[in-house]
Amino acid sequence: MPVISVITPVHPPSLPYLTEAYESLAAQELPRGWTWEWLVQEDGDTGLLDGVLPADERVLTGSGRRGGPGVARMLALSRASGELIKALDADDVLAPGALARDIAALEDPAISWTTCRVLDLFPDGTTAGVDSDPEEGPIEPGALLRYWQRNDYLSPVVAGTLCIRRELLLELGGWLALPASEDTGLILAANASAVGYFVATCGMYYRKWDGQVTGSAAHNDDAERLARMKLIGERAEVMLARRAQRTFG
Repeated sequence: MPVISVITPVHPPSLPYLTEAYESLAAQELPRGWTWEWLVQEDGDTGLLDGVLPADERVLTGSGRRGGPGVARMLALSRASGELIKALDADDVLAPGALARDIAALEDPAISWTTCRVLDLFPDGTTAGVDSDPEEGPIEPGALLRYWQRNDYLSPVVAGTLCIRRELLLELGGWLALPASEDTGLILAANASAVGYFVATCGMYYRKWDGQVTGSAAHNDDAERLARMKLIGERAEVMLARRAQRTFG
C-alpha cells in the first residue's frame, strides 16, 4: 500500500493548534489504495506530546534533542515509511483534498515535488489569498529561485506546502541546518534540481497568530536573516548549475 508521510515539528507555543491539524488530516480522502502516516516530532524531549493526540495507529509521535524545526523534521523523516513526504506545520490546517491533489500531480514521473495555493487564516476565522501564486502547472527549474532573488528573498509559494519524493529529499540533504527558513531552503533546492508542480486549488490554511516563529524579532533580525538567505541562495545556485551540466553536458 503506497504511503504519504506527513511530517510536523512541534514546539510548546504551537501545541494548542495540533488537534486542529490532526482533524484536517483525518478528513483527507486519498486515492484508492493509498494511506497516510503522520510523523509528529517534538523539538526536544520533554514529553510535550504525551496524551495530546487521539489514539490513531497512523499517528507516530517522537522526540529528540532540541535543535530547531529542521532537526525535528529530519528526525521525523528517519521514522517515515512513505515514498512521498508532505510538510505540515503544527499550527496550519490542510484544506480538503490537499493530499489527493499532491498524489495526483506526482503520478507524473516527470514531476518530483509539488506546492499549492495557500489562504492566510486569521484569528477571527477570515481568510485571504496572495497575489504571487503561479498558474496551475509545472514549475521549471530555477523559476522560484529567480523570483526569490528579485523580490527581497520572498518566495512566490509557501514552502510549508511542499510534497516531495523521498528519494529527491534525501539527495538534497533534507532540510537545512538553520534556526529558521529551513523549509524555504529545501523548496528552492528542489526547484533548482527538478521540475515541480503548482496546484492552484487551496491546499492549506496558513494560520496568522501572535506566537508564530516568522513574526518574532529573532526571525527578522537583519544579520541572521541575510546569513540564512546567503546559504539558501548559494546552495540552490550550485544545484541549478549541476543540473545544467547534467542536462547539457
